[in-house]
Amino acid sequence: MQGLNRIKQLDAFPKINEDFYSRSMSGGLITILSSIAMLSLFFSELGQFLNPATRSQLLVDTSSGETIKIYLNITFPNLACSILSLDAMDVSGEQHLDVKHDIFKRRLDSIGRVLEPPKQEKIGGPQMEKPLQKHGGRLDHNETYCGSCYGAEQADEECCNTCEDVREAYRRKGWGLTNPDLIDQCKREGWLQKIKDEEGEGCNMYGTLEVNKVAGNFHFAPGKSFQQANMHVHDLLAFQKESFNVSHKIKELSFGPAFPGVVNPLDGAQRAQISPTGMYQYFVKVVPTVYTDFRGNKIQTNQFSVTEYFRPVEFGTARALPGVFFFYDLSPIKVNFDQTKTPFLHFLTNVCAIVGGVFTVSGIIDAFVYHGHKAIQKKRQLNKLS
Repeated sequence: MQGLNRIKQLDAFPKINEDFYSRSMSGGLITILSSIAMLSLFFSELGQFLNPATRSQLLVDTSSGETIKIYLNITFPNLACSILSLDAMDVSGEQHLDVKHDIFKRRLDSIGRVLEPPKQEKIGGPQMEKPLQKHGGRLDHNETYCGSCYGAEQADEECCNTCEDVREAYRRKGWGLTNPDLIDQCKREGWLQKIKDEEGEGCNMYGTLEVNKVAGNFHFAPGKSFQQANMHVHDLLAFQKESFNVSHKIKELSFGPAFPGVVNPLDGAQRAQISPTGMYQYFVKVVPTVYTDFRGNKIQTNQFSVTEYFRPVEFGTARALPGVFFFYDLSPIKVNFDQTKTPFLHFLTNVCAIVGGVFTVSGIIDAFVYHGHKAIQKKRQLNKLS
């Protein structure tokens, strides 16, 4: 019993007899206001606890030998898929011409609807009754067809059995295909007629493009590209068109995977060509970025800023290449985003501080109001209130 009495003497919260309680209107109002303040501060602290804070840091980017994966989804409403090609090149000298790996094309009609894929045709297209051999003769029954590459073959035994084979052989030689009707393979496949039949169609190109982590460019342009006198050239004459409308809509363009809060400035951008033939140029500054969430998971990605420029070009001139060009350069500064979450004990401490602080301050205010009101009433009773 003595031990219990000693514990009772340590009570820091002595109980007041109910007979001495006195409640007031001001005390009730202060209690309501203090409760609202407690709840507001509690939900504010709870929001900070549930939503981790992000801290940014700038560092020098010392990484090397890495690659960047570009995610793209661009629609050309006035260019057919058979005309469009995608090329990529960088300052290290690496070139990827007519990129098809991980890049997909969808044909669109005049109002933007996706067309059904064409039926699969036989390899090499429809056969002529008497196709020409490499040596200029006719095909006998026991011979295997081997089409001519028209001087572009790299070896005597090389065959070009399709129009695409001939175009590829010309590209390797740095030649442009000016008149497809003079090529036996293109003529029997009806290559030029297919281009005319697709007049008015659009094309949606999407997929991923992996490039070296150095400055470079990638571009969408009509025709197959080749090198001629150290210049990047496209065989536009083969299409027998006087102009190309490169109006486009960028649904997605990002230099790496997305992370919370990322903003890609070109997403949703739409550009309509204002001249018969033109060149759209986007100058992109890529900033390497590392995002680390509160669990320690890292996302290696990039942010970018962009400026753009449209240049009308005169079709047929030496430097006239209609298309959409993206020139990108790497920033030497890397941005680190670190996500930090408030520990639960810290959150609990803040909640206790909120409750205790608001309760104490409201008690001081209530005491001040109560005793002030009592003092005023006493003076009024003694007629000392002036």
